[in-house]
Amino acid sequence: MSYVVLARKWRPMSFEDLIGQSHVSRTLANAIQSGRVAHAFLFTGVRGVGKTTSARILAKALNCMGTPEAPTTGPTVTPCLQCAACREIAAGTDVDVREIDGASYNGVDEVRKLQDSLPYRPARDRFKIFIVDEVHMLSQSAWNAFLKTLEEPPPHVKFIFATTEVQKVPVTILSRVQRFDFKLIPTKLIAERLAHVLSAEGVESDDRALSVIAREAAGSMRDAMSLLDQVIAWNDQALDGDSVSRVLGVASRQVLHDMAAALVDGDGARCLAIVGQLANQGYDMATVARDVLAVLRDLVVSKVCSAPGDLLDLADEERADVTALAERTSVDDLVRLHQGFSASFDDVVRSGQVRAALEMLLVRLARRPPLIPIDDLVSRLAALEKRLTGNAPRGPSTPPGGRPGPRPDPRSGSPMSPRQQSREAGPRSAPANGPAPDAADEPPGARFAPASSQVPDDPVLEASAAPSAELSPPPEPRVPSPAERPSTAAPQPEAPPAPRPELAPSPSTAAPQPEAPPAPRPELAPSPSAASLGGDLETFRSVIGRVRAKRPELAACLHHAEVVQASRERLVLAFEAGTIFERNASAPDALALLRAAASEVFGGQPEIVLETRSVNGLRSTLSAAETHERNERKREALARAKQHPKIALASRILGAKLKEIRLPEE
Repeated sequence: MSYVVLARKWRPMSFEDLIGQSHVSRTLANAIQSGRVAHAFLFTGVRGVGKTTSARILAKALNCMGTPEAPTTGPTVTPCLQCAACREIAAGTDVDVREIDGASYNGVDEVRKLQDSLPYRPARDRFKIFIVDEVHMLSQSAWNAFLKTLEEPPPHVKFIFATTEVQKVPVTILSRVQRFDFKLIPTKLIAERLAHVLSAEGVESDDRALSVIAREAAGSMRDAMSLLDQVIAWNDQALDGDSVSRVLGVASRQVLHDMAAALVDGDGARCLAIVGQLANQGYDMATVARDVLAVLRDLVVSKVCSAPGDLLDLADEERADVTALAERTSVDDLVRLHQGFSASFDDVVRSGQVRAALEMLLVRLARRPPLIPIDDLVSRLAALEKRLTGNAPRGPSTPPGGRPGPRPDPRSGSPMSPRQQSREAGPRSAPANGPAPDAADEPPGARFAPASSQVPDDPVLEASAAPSAELSPPPEPRVPSPAERPSTAAPQPEAPPAPRPELAPSPSTAAPQPEAPPAPRPELAPSPSAASLGGDLETFRSVIGRVRAKRPELAACLHHAEVVQASRERLVLAFEAGTIFERNASAPDALALLRAAASEVFGGQPEIVLETRSVNGLRSTLSAAETHERNERKREALARAKQHPKIALASRILGAKLKEIRLPEE
């Protein structure tokens, strides 16, 4: 007699033997007991979870005749497995229970032949049952032919459909059947079933071997039985975890645990050593990457859930190892590891050099920088903002309003202007034997310096103590010669309090001090002037303004024209040849609108002349001039912002760099 594989030899024969599908077996058993058995069923799920097996068990329960000692008169939940009907259904030879392959009999003609046999009663059994496997392969015409028969079949006919792709089944069929979704079988249940089979077959094994086979089965009992057949053929005396992993070409759980531990500890060298060992033994690196990702997921679940339960589909020993490893780090670090590995997993699998891609991914994750809690950064920013806004302790020169007033010039005694104050804000050391400097005389950030006596053991402030390369230190104050020093005989007018330094301070109304001119108003977006654009361009700007009021799209085209001549008699414009700006501006209605706008500006009837030039022939257009001025304003604003005391202070404390600045019109 030929050998029968374990998947067929140990196929479940009753509802009690069905593993991992208790919701299906209980529902069908209750329906049989209560006499509420439907006429059509649809079993759906992935391969190897028991769909066809459940269909055969249901057929046995409906057609079981019982033994001569205990005959049955109707459907039973516990078929005898000894009568002719039970044995023939298990062997697939019962004439009244037909198993049809939907991929082979998928046409409308096959459905019609099946329908022709429905009116005839079964030859021996209680019901005529049709089991259609892979039913999603039926054609649309075959489904349409099934509709009426499936809705109202003869009372002695039952249909059982099985499919792995239920989304391909028409909704008109789904509404006529009872649908049962088969779940993936948990790894623990698969391992228990494999242990039972090995015990009956007389083969010894350890828990690690069963765990590797159950994990590789991925929820399919048939796959687990096929893998078990393979490893038994390698050694039918005893199975251990290492040998099973070697035969199946997958990494053992201990190796995966060691790799995850190396990632958690930041040991990139250990990760590379493990990958090298696996590669030398012939393991598939893509499979190793998949298993590592699963281990990282288990670590996150173990850390987040105090009692994970079924969320961790692991043996007790493996669950204890995962829990112990998860306790060595934080949840955020584990989530970051899983997210980083998952984001690059597809790149590793699709790479032409899978080993190198996996090694670089592991090294990058092992060298990850430590996390700084967001709450700590937010609290430090809040403290910095609180002190910058004037809520910090005030010095002798701080007015009651909380905003410091102008500091006196140490040379002349008169109040210093804002520009002098910013120039004098460089770091200064206190006299050796003199009193401590006043709070108002401290340079920006002096009270926030990461000294060990003020902020102990603060790595963020210690790391940001050195100023950024983007920010140059303020220049040392120039000591004027005696001839340059103003006389202090005449009293100086009292200056109002200096405004709070910002990127765009309000213009000061104080009288200019003798020693320094008043600071110009730092407008971030000044309007283009006639001096910068030229008289013709400034006049042409007025023309464009009148055109924009009526046709904005034409005004946008005129921005790209060079003004060759702008007078009361002629307005000559030059465009780049072949551009859309030239075509739009040369249209008759556009010329008429431009002539009317020029007449309002010049007061006459100027002639409109359009010329074409190459792109290198255009000297200066309004668009180019405005772009140049906007870039200059942005450059100047960026330079002023880098020298602003508050930005310099924030950069020193947080270790930040000024990345971008936007003008008001942006």
